[in-house]
Amino acid sequence: MPAASILIVNYNAGPHLARCVAALLAQDNADFEVFLLDNGSADRSFELARAAAGEDARFHFEAAGANLGFAAGNNRLAARASADWLAFLNPDAFPAPDWLSCMLAAAATHPEVALFGSLQLDAGDAARLDGAGDRYLFAGLPWRGGYGWPSATALAEGAVFSPCAAAALVRRDAFQAVGGFDERFFCYVEDVDLGFRLRLAGQQARQIVAARVQHVGGASSAGAGSAFARYHGMRNVVWCFVKNMPGPLFWPLLPLHLAVLLLLWLRAIPRGMAGVVGRALCDALLGLGPIWASRRVIQAGRRAPLGSIIRALTWNPLEYARRAPANRLSK
Repeated sequence: MPAASILIVNYNAGPHLARCVAALLAQDNADFEVFLLDNGSADRSFELARAAAGEDARFHFEAAGANLGFAAGNNRLAARASADWLAFLNPDAFPAPDWLSCMLAAAATHPEVALFGSLQLDAGDAARLDGAGDRYLFAGLPWRGGYGWPSATALAEGAVFSPCAAAALVRRDAFQAVGGFDERFFCYVEDVDLGFRLRLAGQQARQIVAARVQHVGGASSAGAGSAFARYHGMRNVVWCFVKNMPGPLFWPLLPLHLAVLLLLWLRAIPRGMAGVVGRALCDALLGLGPIWASRRVIQAGRRAPLGSIIRALTWNPLEYARRAPANRLSK
């Protein structure tokens, strides 16, 4: 059994996927297997990745024939994995040679933790951070901590709300216990939803500063500002809040969540995205029946005390406005 099963879901990632494969071949810890699923790409990314892997028996390639989405694609790969640890890696993320070693060392040091996140650097500008773990504002807004901050920012390893799935390590039994990714999300916010559900189940998440990847971001979806990303991100923000926020917090915070959604729709008007955001909110509302049914199951099985959830949330809106990381060293 390998130490880790690395899962990659590809969709039109272009030359980035072959670079990702090359970065895995350069890892100083070779004790891993790789499962790579192609979601019906129209470019040559899948073929180029196969060529980059050569005859390496650790790499397993599968063509889905259609776009299953990030969530369903990773669930499909996780079912094939044999290792105790699942490493989710985006096709446009390029891990440093010691990335896997650092992640597995952290897992060995902290056996009580089920989720570990990487420090993500902007692949186009090494002087900027792409993210230092995901955070969650009390009103139901997640963000990638430290996004756009200088990469020289002093950061400390520590607890985080959830790891960004662009480069994350999750214990397989914990992942399976909560049902994996919610495939209704398709893509975007599905990792925050997973992290929230695992936290409700009593698990912990930790951000590992030494485990570094360069991340392009949005290579398969025309970027974070695209209509595709805006639609799925907005719809899934609603579903994540409704599913996961514990009852004693859900009802008092619901008016604030609705106010934030209205504000986001108003902000979308001058950007020409009001129609996209409005459609996302309508579809979120239309899909609330099954989401509410999931909520009942999740909340009935909650093991984490309410106080731990309260402490994990961010209560200062200025932290969200600044995209602040959670594990910044105090001066």
